[in-house]
Amino acid sequence: MNSQHVNGLINDPKRLIGLEAVHNFRDLGGYPTVTGQTTKWRTLFRADGLYRLTPQDAQTVIDLGVQTVIDLRTQKEVQTRGTFPVKQFPVNFHHLPIIDATWNDGDTPEIEDVVEFLVWAYREMLDRASEKFVDAIKLIAAQDVLPAVFHCAAGKDRTGVLAAFILSILGVPEEIISADYGKTAEGMSRLIEWAKVKQPELAETYAKMPARFAASDPRAMAIILSDLNTKHGSVQNYLREIGVDEKIFATLRADLLN
Repeated sequence: MNSQHVNGLINDPKRLIGLEAVHNFRDLGGYPTVTGQTTKWRTLFRADGLYRLTPQDAQTVIDLGVQTVIDLRTQKEVQTRGTFPVKQFPVNFHHLPIIDATWNDGDTPEIEDVVEFLVWAYREMLDRASEKFVDAIKLIAAQDVLPAVFHCAAGKDRTGVLAAFILSILGVPEEIISADYGKTAEGMSRLIEWAKVKQPELAETYAKMPARFAASDPRAMAIILSDLNTKHGSVQNYLREIGVDEKIFATLRADLLN
């Protein structure tokens, strides 16, 4: 598949959901699979921090048909920032923290190279949080959950790895998975520009943050997927080994593919 075709899929105008205060809310539909099927539009979404939604933003999300919000952030992030406005808008809300501490709160090595840092970070996350990803995948496959959105703070790392796993189960080619992950770079740029006007404190936090913390270089995701292929035979085999059974695979394919 040539890069022009991949870029066309990633940049489909239906993919990005335009919101005022959330900048990386994206539809995972419209991607081809190795079986010749296509991922369904308006069924599963990935996003950044939904605690920032304005009332109109939240209504837009509800109007998309979203029934379930899966928040992958830490306990501290939820307590400090808040969540999707569940009291005002009718969704099923699930808090499934993938990690216990973010990079800002934990110990991270001084790796300056962006790709090298992200690969280190995702390997660490998979070593420590594989069971949490299984829980999230099982939840997405549960009855009466879809349409759903899963998110973390920037919609990049925890969200990016979970999206990669779901798309791998569905048979989406890895070059598309990596490109979908890389699309977050545009969302980060929008978030920072918005924060300069609306939340200067947040903009200042990003300005002080090492650049590698905000990066989403698609080469990093490609290396992680290649890792799993090399060690386990395929990403799907890795997921089987950590506890995602064939019934879950079949359910997700039935629910999320045309």
